Amino acid sequence: MQRRFVEASLAVVLALGVMGGATGCHRNKGPTATLDVYGRALRNKDFRAAYELMSTSFRSKVSPEDYIRTMRENAREVDETAQRLNEGKRGTLEVSAEFEYGIGDQMRLVQEGGGWRIASNPLAFYEQSTPLGALRSFVRAYKLQRWDVMLRFVPNAYREKMDAPKMMAQFTGPSRENIELLMNALEQNLDEPVAVHGNEASMRYGDKFEVKFLKEDGVWKLKDLD
Repeated sequence: MQRRFVEASLAVVLALGVMGGATGCHRNKGPTATLDVYGRALRNKDFRAAYELMSTSFRSKVSPEDYIRTMRENAREVDETAQRLNEGKRGTLEVSAEFEYGIGDQMRLVQEGGGWRIASNPLAFYEQSTPLGALRSFVRAYKLQRWDVMLRFVPNAYREKMDAPKMMAQFTGPSRENIELLMNALEQNLDEPVAVHGNEASMRYGDKFEVKFLKEDGVWKLKDLD
């Protein structure tokens, strides 16, 4: 597994306020105390104890054996995480939560003034900052029949030949049923890994299909869907 797995473990702890997975005497001591215990467990290489502090959701997806093995294989990253945790105590702890909905969208909430507030940008309906974000946005635009929005995902080389009426005709014309099957397959595979190589990216889905992405003007577009 990659370095991102190690950092993801820290992200999960922070995102869920830690308390969801805390056990034993640390259950009611709050997120700061739990982070102290977690950081100390990492420094002491007591990965079993660190794993017990992970959320129920995390532990349902990652076995203790996988967690411990990955931590041992990424010793430098573990030490760095423990050091950042220790230094982070000097700052302000932000307790947050994430709610997943729709077609892989996430809403992030933070605690402010004794209550929860939405921290995500609610206006980012069609973000293109990542290949996967662009694909989700494209699928959303298709489902809502926003043919004008779908033009945003067309590479510049083809943009001059396409407009909203032509986009609508392409997706609702004689090949409509096949396109519906394709779009449904894409929606069902929005959690597949994406391989990024510079300004190009690809995502395999199904038995033999592949989405190809192209980054232009600072945003990701869809070069090919199958």
